[in-house]
Order: sequence, then C-alpha cells, then structure tokens
Amino acid sequence: MVRMSSRPTQQSARPASAVADDAPLGARPHRSGFACFVGRPNAGKSTLTNALVGTKVAITSDRPQTTRHTVRGIVHRPDAQLILVDTPGLHKPRTLLGERLNDVVRATWAEVDVIGFCLPADQKLGPGDKFIAKELAGIKRTPKVAIVTKTDLVDSKRLAEQLIAISQLGAELGFEWAEIIPVSAVANTQVELLADLLVPLLPEGPLLYPEGDLTDEPEQIMVAELIREAALEGVRDELPHSLAVVVEEMLPREGRPEGKPLLDIHANVYIERQSQKAIVIGSKGARLKHVGTVARQQIEALLGTPVFLDLHVKVAKDWQRDPKQLRKLGF
Repeated sequence: MVRMSSRPTQQSARPASAVADDAPLGARPHRSGFACFVGRPNAGKSTLTNALVGTKVAITSDRPQTTRHTVRGIVHRPDAQLILVDTPGLHKPRTLLGERLNDVVRATWAEVDVIGFCLPADQKLGPGDKFIAKELAGIKRTPKVAIVTKTDLVDSKRLAEQLIAISQLGAELGFEWAEIIPVSAVANTQVELLADLLVPLLPEGPLLYPEGDLTDEPEQIMVAELIREAALEGVRDELPHSLAVVVEEMLPREGRPEGKPLLDIHANVYIERQSQKAIVIGSKGARLKHVGTVARQQIEALLGTPVFLDLHVKVAKDWQRDPKQLRKLGF
C-alpha cells in the first residue's frame, strides 16, 4: 500500500502483529530493533537518516558513494527504539574498496529487522535499482519497505508514475512491499509517518541503547567523516572516491585555564596520486584552510568544545585497490 499523510485505516500491507500498535500508547508493547536503508549511491539514505534522528549522524554530499561504512542513528519514541543503519550505496564495484563496501551492505541487511529500499523520485528505475530489488527478493522473511525519496524535486504526476513503477517492480520479482511511502527529508514531508510505519515491523523488546544516545559511532570516526565531508565539497568529480581521512590523535591540550578547554585534533587527508594533492590544498593552501574551517565548526558543534584542527595531506598510492592500504585506512 502506498502511504500518504492522510493515513488510511486498517486495510494495509502491515502484518497482523502491527494491529496492536493502534492501541492507546500506554497499552502498546515496547518495540526495539534495527532498520537499514539500502539503495544505489546518492539515493538520499544519509539525509533521511539524519532527518529521522533529528541531528547529523551521517555525512551527506551530492557526490555518490559518500557513505563508506554503516552508520547507526537512534530514534527514541515513547513506545519504541528504532535503530537506523545507513549503508554505503550498492553499486557495480570497480575497485577492492567497492567490493568491500558491497559486502558491508549485504552483511547488514542479513541482520536487520526491516529493510528500507530508497528510490529517488526524480530518477526513473534503472538497472541498479532492479539489481538491488532482485537481491532483496531473495530475502524472504525480512519485511521490505519502499521509500521514495526526494519527492520535493518532482510534481504529483511524476511521483505517481514512480509509485506505480515501484509497486510493479515488487510484483514482477514475486514479493510484496510491506509499505510504499514517498518522503522528502529536505522538506520534512512524511518523515514522521515513515517512522510510524517502521516501528510496527520491529520485534517487541526493551531499550537497546540508553535514552539520549543518538548514535553509536565512535567520536573519532565521526570527526574523520566531518573532515571528509568538508573536503568533498567543490572538488572535481573523480576526487571524492580517492579521499580518505584518518584522525591520528584527539587530546585535550595541557595547561589550559579552567573553564577554557581546547581539544587538539591531528588528522591526515589521504589521496591516491601526487597530482591530486594540489587540488585538495589549493592555491597557497587556501582550499585546505577552508576545509579546516568548515570541518572545525562542525566538529565543535558535535563535541561541544573548542577545537584546534591540524590537517595534513598525504599520498597513499592507489589505496582503493591495495589490501594493505585499505586495512591501514580502516576498510
């Protein structure tokens, strides 16, 4: 069933176990579990994760394949705890890194309670979407929700055509979507409704994370991701896949006056070729300085403390294809 904000009553694609969730809040069983967002690169998975959590836990970019590992965002509700797992975009790999990212996606959806398949409203279904849907068809027991993202970019006619195409895609592959829901994370349209539809598909259970936790990502990883996000903006098309960031050290500066802490962060930005170094650094270091300023502001907002950010650009030759380099960079 396609879900719009005027919510229909009982006749839906929801399982019978979800009916109890129409009971008054105090009478409902508490649910907790994991939902992963999958889709091809640049389908809006990270933006949607951030919108549902209510804060930034995953970096975003208009470049595909921005997400390189699973990110958990935690949505707290009175009747449920929904843990969102944002995954890298599933794609035809051209490097060892690409193969490992695809392995991460498949390992993730094998372990979650519900799978959200993100399909952009402004792009017709392509071979990549059909490839992922075919793989999902082989996962029999896990409910699959089709999430039509970026609805703010299309008119109602185009949206209707996309909804019909997605419904037919499931039928062609022999499975039924638990839900089909159009959303816009940017315009905050039907984001809350999406959470309402995911929660009943979770198993009954207690809290899995403490109240107030919004992610289980280590701070050092989040800091590295914020630096990479800043470095991705405004670079040539081929560079994003060559960028990796490793935070080498995060330490409070000694000897600071009480009440005026400063966190020293030393990080390396890795690229694959010497020729890419000038792109990242820019004329007289201007671009790297801008990257540092943008990243520092984001990191200070995340950690709630003043930061001194020290960035260095290093070459790790063809690291996307080198198993040793991949291990060193955390893949």
